[in-house]
Amino acid sequence: MTHRERALTALTLGQPDYVPTFELEYQLASQMFGKEFLYEGDLENLSPKETERAIKENAEYLIQVYSEMEHSIIPIHYLSEEHMLQTAKYIRQMTNDEFLLTAHGDGTFAIPDGDGLVKMVYWLYDEPEEGREQARKNCDYALERNKRLIDGGIESLILCSDYCFNSGPFLSPDMFAEFIQPYLYEICQDIRKQGGYAIKHTDGNIMPILDMLVECGPHALHSLDPMAGVDIKEVKEKVGDKLALCGNVHCAHLQTGTDEEVLESCRYAMEHGKPGGGFIFCTSNIPFRGMPVERYEMVLDFWKKNRAY
Repeated sequence: MTHRERALTALTLGQPDYVPTFELEYQLASQMFGKEFLYEGDLENLSPKETERAIKENAEYLIQVYSEMEHSIIPIHYLSEEHMLQTAKYIRQMTNDEFLLTAHGDGTFAIPDGDGLVKMVYWLYDEPEEGREQARKNCDYALERNKRLIDGGIESLILCSDYCFNSGPFLSPDMFAEFIQPYLYEICQDIRKQGGYAIKHTDGNIMPILDMLVECGPHALHSLDPMAGVDIKEVKEKVGDKLALCGNVHCAHLQTGTDEEVLESCRYAMEHGKPGGGFIFCTSNIPFRGMPVERYEMVLDFWKKNRAY
């Protein structure tokens, strides 16, 4: 199977030849491969010809990094929509569609930063009509953008609005049902209609809203956060027949835990996510900048030794 075929098989609840892997973002490129991925700011003051060359070189670098790690999905981030689509075109041409390509595609309310949390919750409670109007605008923007991305060859959209703390959702289930679920449902269903694949990401304790997330119809759920007590075994038993699961190697262990804790988290994720297919092995968030590269290499090594069905 190609990497793309392997990912699509897992995302549609099938069992590929072996469990695929990916990361929704990979921040260790400079530590592991010598340089960062291209950012939009790097293109400032470049001529059109220089910009085209930089984007092509970045596409080649993305292929190098994700090929060497044997990831099945290549995320295209940090660039404008135009330059992401140009990058996707180069990658598809240079690899003959070997990989599934993905980018961010959410348009729903997420946990605000800092002081904005209390302000937002009061606003939604006191001015629900304004909240619904803004949610509608955000959703419409995502629908239009996602269609352009899918038409341009970025078939998978990662929906990265975070909804939950370790203690649970930042909105009550009733407020979630009013201000987020209808719009998440619409985004997921439209991605399906366009022939794309929706991967819903949220950290934290999703269990109080798990059923509502599943009802929205994403192809997969990421990251099944063990730091918030989310148990991939329980989630697999409850909803593993309805959508694929992506996760859930403990990111905190990768930074501060022992080697034994990392390997035990790898084992638990693989043991309970793998059976029957519909599973993509990955970390519970991302391999973040500053994490010891050796720890992520340990995760990849475990995956390679245990991925075959």
